[in-house]
Amino acid sequence: MPTRWAASCRVPPAHEAGMSAPGVVIAAPSSGSGKTVLTITLARHLVRRGLRVAPAKVGPDYIDPAFLSRAAGGAAVNLDTWAMRPGTLAALAVALARQADLVLVEGVMGLFDGVATDGRLDAGSTADLAATTGWPVVLVVDAAGMAASAGALVAGFARHRPDLAVAGVVFNRVGSSAHGELLAAAVAAACPDVAVLGTVRRGALPTLPSRHLGLVQAGEHDDLDACLDAAAGSLGDGLDVAALLALARPARNLAAAD
Repeated sequence: MPTRWAASCRVPPAHEAGMSAPGVVIAAPSSGSGKTVLTITLARHLVRRGLRVAPAKVGPDYIDPAFLSRAAGGAAVNLDTWAMRPGTLAALAVALARQADLVLVEGVMGLFDGVATDGRLDAGSTADLAATTGWPVVLVVDAAGMAASAGALVAGFARHRPDLAVAGVVFNRVGSSAHGELLAAAVAAACPDVAVLGTVRRGALPTLPSRHLGLVQAGEHDDLDACLDAAAGSLGDGLDVAALLALARPARNLAAAD
């Protein structure tokens, strides 16, 4: 495990010295890739290991933050580069970093999906938030029915915006160890700068029921905590959590909020 994160998951030295806690953005190529379930499972996993997690959600969503809050044991906030003034966004990011050991942000839709305005297609997107804050992106890719093509997909996302750091990838719904090895080899060949953080086997994460307006709300899941605890307990079997944490970085360009 990297020295920055001791085996006991103690507080990183930067935070102990009064500096801002690092952050990471969990994103995906599209909705339905598993980023919500992976993010809340990761949040619960880290909390169980003694880390203070400050959860956040990109955009105006009100359902996902309830799941994030439940998983992390603290109130999640919305971060929206399209609807919020830069000063408001900066103040929220600074506050998150001051209250925790890690800022864990769940993206919205696909990484570059946003509002079409002023000649742009990605205003208010997850990519916008990550580029604004400097928090690196970990891409969650639904690997069902995919092998070597994963390299092209990840490389395309990593190179699409030069101001964005796609630092790692997690493959979800992986069928076998051999499948995972093929996916990792494809990414290593196409974009070696993107760390393959591991795999999540098909069926390993909780299933969150949905309806026409989105997920069923967190308060309607009587067994949510038990499901999260069970999934969080085995998350490290296929995912290198220490490597994911090592990618996290403090937000940049936020001095105006101090």
